[in-house]
Amino acid sequence: MTGVLLDLDGVVYVGDEAIAGAPEAVARLDAEGVPYCYLTNTTSRPRSAIVASLARLGVGADAERILTPAVAAAAWLRREGIERPALFVPDATATEFAGLEPLAPSADEGAGAVVVGDLGEGWEFATLNRAFRLLMADPHVPLVALGLTRYWRAPDGLRLDVGAFVRALEHASGREAVVLGKPDPAFYGAAVAALGVDPSDVVMVGDDIRSDVDGAQRAGLTGVLVRTGKFSPADLDGEVRPDAVLDSIADLPDWLAARRR
Repeated sequence: MTGVLLDLDGVVYVGDEAIAGAPEAVARLDAEGVPYCYLTNTTSRPRSAIVASLARLGVGADAERILTPAVAAAAWLRREGIERPALFVPDATATEFAGLEPLAPSADEGAGAVVVGDLGEGWEFATLNRAFRLLMADPHVPLVALGLTRYWRAPDGLRLDVGAFVRALEHASGREAVVLGKPDPAFYGAAVAALGVDPSDVVMVGDDIRSDVDGAQRAGLTGVLVRTGKFSPADLDGEVRPDAVLDSIADLPDWLAARRR
């Protein structure tokens, strides 16, 4: 049995609109008993909000089927016994870190970790500099990156994502981030474990040639690129070679059926 990991933004939807054929494709995966889950680097919303958005688009989902960097990061902090993280994430996403006693937004020292997600237009010099100061206040404070996505496609065009700000903090602080999100192999490994399928039988479907396709391939999975979302024809001219290229998620069920045959 082939298991499927689905990116969300750019694959299932763009902005507030479902990709044409996406609800039907996901429904067919359910009908055919294909094990799948959503693997997203979205850090602007908690899983509950993602479930609600998918429902409005006619796409079935539940929170347990969605793996986000915030969920993975909260679990990692608990395993490491780290509390009082300084959270650079939207307020709604901060709820995923309940019980870890997050640091007050005004504090410039005392952080157990610096957790960086996608703040969108909330990023400004003072905010980025506060994250830098917290790191420099204690050389043992880990920088935790909620993925390394470089950019994404919003309704008004391309926007910088968390990766750009994480790299800036790494460069300034001389610290290497702990990455909990795509393209980190451990993030893919957690998703594969949730599916209960051998990695060689898992297909990752995404619109990002690096985070989705290259990241999946490096984790031993099959990387499928779709021509929606942030896809650019130039993606096919680089060093990363997708295992397959589909026009959209609407083509996925038939492609899987042909692959099984």
